[in-house]
Amino acid sequence: MVTAPSPDFFCFVSGEGCPKKICDAAQANLSLPVIAAFKVFQQELDTKHDKYEHLVKISRDITIESKRSIFLLHRVTSLPDAEDALNEADVKLDGVRQKIGQIAEELRGEDIYQFHRAFTPGIQEYVEAVSFLHYIRHRSLISLEEINAKLVFMRTEKVDVKGSAEAQPHAAQVLTFQVMPSDYLLGVADLTGELMRMCISSVGNGDIDTPFQLSQFLRQIHDGFSYIGNTGPYEVSKKLYTLRQSLGKVEDACYALRVRGSEIPKHMLADVFSSRTTLIDPDEGLV
Repeated sequence: MVTAPSPDFFCFVSGEGCPKKICDAAQANLSLPVIAAFKVFQQELDTKHDKYEHLVKISRDITIESKRSIFLLHRVTSLPDAEDALNEADVKLDGVRQKIGQIAEELRGEDIYQFHRAFTPGIQEYVEAVSFLHYIRHRSLISLEEINAKLVFMRTEKVDVKGSAEAQPHAAQVLTFQVMPSDYLLGVADLTGELMRMCISSVGNGDIDTPFQLSQFLRQIHDGFSYIGNTGPYEVSKKLYTLRQSLGKVEDACYALRVRGSEIPKHMLADVFSSRTTLIDPDEGLV
């Protein structure tokens, strides 16, 4: 005959009827150095994951605002006074830079490579927007050093002095954010698509000179990416295929303007070029 265990045998502290001996052993194990070390690891991982998610949210905001700046810059070809649109785009990009300053604050004292995948989409979109603005103004490609020169931020922090109850002045601290070369390359590769759209819009507005300037500029970018080959980021091969498509469309538009420009009315040029497709071998886009 099996006798029932005594009430002292069970522990109901946790709300479950676990054997008391096992519960006591588990509570004793909590004080072990290994358990304490893993508690620290848990806190570190939770902090890292929270910071990663925060960086992802900031990156999404940067992407949205950068796209809005690009949409605004596309209106330049149809406006009589483009300077107002350029200044407005500058203001929007200043707001984007402030969000990049938030990333710099989050990464202070951290290994940037652990969080790079969280914010790289936003940084690439920012590089695309700022390089597009720079090209419209100067007809040249902005350098990585020029981009990083604008990503310097001043932050103020209160100075705590022990034994003093008076309010202390705030100390200024300089924060910098360095765009990685891989993000710069991928952002410039995305720029080619915007330049192709600018070419079609310019033709539709009767601007015949801009497509030839864009064609020469895109050839230089294409030659630069061809030199990189397999030594760059693995995404470059995919971007290079899109770059060649954009370059082919611009060259096709220049060819049609040079050969058949007098045959096509100006108000129909944009429709003709946007409907034309460039035949590129898919294997040609693989490096």
